[in-house]
Amino acid sequence: MGKLSYTELLEKARELRLEILEMTTRAGSGHPSSSWSSVEIVTALYFGGVLKFNSKEPLWDERDRFIMSKGHAAPLLYAALAHAGYFSKDELKRLREVDSPVQGHPIQGMMPGVEATTGSLGQGLSLGLGHVLGGRLAGKNYHVYVLLGDGECEAGQIWEAAMAAAHFKAGNLVAILDYNKYQETGPISREIALEPLADKWKSFGWTVHELNGHDIEEVLDTFQLVKQLEATGKPQIIIAHTIKGKGVSFVEADFTFHGRALTPEQAELAREELNAAR
Repeated sequence: MGKLSYTELLEKARELRLEILEMTTRAGSGHPSSSWSSVEIVTALYFGGVLKFNSKEPLWDERDRFIMSKGHAAPLLYAALAHAGYFSKDELKRLREVDSPVQGHPIQGMMPGVEATTGSLGQGLSLGLGHVLGGRLAGKNYHVYVLLGDGECEAGQIWEAAMAAAHFKAGNLVAILDYNKYQETGPISREIALEPLADKWKSFGWTVHELNGHDIEEVLDTFQLVKQLEATGKPQIIIAHTIKGKGVSFVEADFTFHGRALTPEQAELAREELNAAR
């Protein structure tokens, strides 16, 4: 798929938000706000010329890998894959149905383009490092991008993987942290505070970039910088400051939408707000 223009990327982000709304409302469950906070990041990856992939050949050896470590944001991953041509958009209607391959969390092997089974939080960065080291053994030099949740960074396995990635000089490993400041039970600062977050990653041997995770131009510029710094051999993390539920004002204001779908009445209000942003 070709690289979209800036205007087209903005429209694609809006379309993905609408897909997430329709999927989770139809299912009556899911994680709309956690999916919406990462939309611009995933839009830039798949449609901004960052990720190297071939949707007609999902297991192409030279492809870049994207791992949705915060697996509860599966609706966003499915929407992006469908829009990228991996499978029909009609499949999105089957989110969370019994015997559907479009499960509430990604399951490797059930849908093309899904690189890892995630949802048990904390494991995605280890999986990403495994892809890097496996590629090294196979003589491949693809990039591996792992999208982390901020609440997920309370898990010890994240930091074990971070330490190992620096040790093994995994320069083609890129973590992106969706730093929306909330988890299911409340503010990150109240549950288990992460700050000083950038300093933590630096102390583990990573190069750190911070940005506005909803500014597609800034996201794309940072991805280009990341590629330029790959030769240093240091793994890199993009700390993306985001808003949970971005795009729908009343969801942005209520973190409890983390794990619940909108009612049909709420969905209609959200639909109107998203359409008005066109």
